[in-house]
Amino acid sequence: MIPEKMVEVLKHDGVVAIATVGQDGPHMVNTWNSYLRITEDERLLIPVGYMYRTEANIAFNNRLLITLGSSKVAGNIGPGTGFLIKGTASIESSGTEFEATKAKFAWARAVMAVTADSITQTL
Repeated sequence: MIPEKMVEVLKHDGVVAIATVGQDGPHMVNTWNSYLRITEDERLLIPVGYMYRTEANIAFNNRLLITLGSSKVAGNIGPGTGFLIKGTASIESSGTEFEATKAKFAWARAVMAVTADSITQTL
């Protein structure tokens, strides 16, 4: 389900935007393409540092939107491409996926596990 072009995008510098909705409305945070990992079952793992409001929002409503992209990967209409991911997330602070994330990112206090319902190339 994860497009090869998106896998290629994750190999390049770029900003990832994560949008959630909580009791106080929408909220966005950013991270980097290079921080995302793809599991064998095609979930995205994102290290969590200071994402306290994002964590609270996911506890309230686990639906989220993620956008990511890179100017270094050819898109549909020229240089650069991006993706919109719609899915659900959980925050995990124990277990093998958290331990692997913590080993790579010492600052991580948790890992966000994202299951994509859809992935759409936007550029």
